[in-house]
Amino acid sequence: AGPTLDRGGWTMSLRFFGAVLIVLGCGGFGAMLARNDRLAEQSLRSLCAGLDLMSSELQYRLTPLPDLCRMAGEELGGGVGAVFSALAMALEDQISPDVNACMHAALAKNPNLPEATAACFRILGTSLGRFDLEGQLRGLDRTRTECRERLAELAAGRDQRRRNYKTLSLCAGAALAILFL
Repeated sequence: AGPTLDRGGWTMSLRFFGAVLIVLGCGGFGAMLARNDRLAEQSLRSLCAGLDLMSSELQYRLTPLPDLCRMAGEELGGGVGAVFSALAMALEDQISPDVNACMHAALAKNPNLPEATAACFRILGTSLGRFDLEGQLRGLDRTRTECRERLAELAAGRDQRRRNYKTLSLCAGAALAILFL
């Protein structure tokens, strides 16, 4: 008869391969959580920079709101820039006379924005286009303050939190692999 297949060794190799995949998958999930944490922090920093730009432009040039949003969108790029660009388009297309409704439409077009940043954009939407110059500047300042507070919350314990994401996910993967072996 021909050669026989060693089922015991083959089965053990498959189990070991499956265990490695489980550990790697869980480790990848932890790395993704850490990456999302970094992106949330970067988008808040970007929004703060955009608010600074908008304040300066309003104070010194009295730039109209759609132009101001377009300028911020081009300057910042990324997810925050995309929201500003979408807001500029919504304002120009006059999808609503209310800037807040335009802000919600712009946020709906950019669903991958981190929640902390989206919340700051919603705060910004409540004050843009509703007041005189001083009111606009106060609204930008209020949003900037909220943005910085959220940024400080994210920065507190950042390294430990990211290390925990990675460590706990690898430990969970190892535990699952042991259970399946």
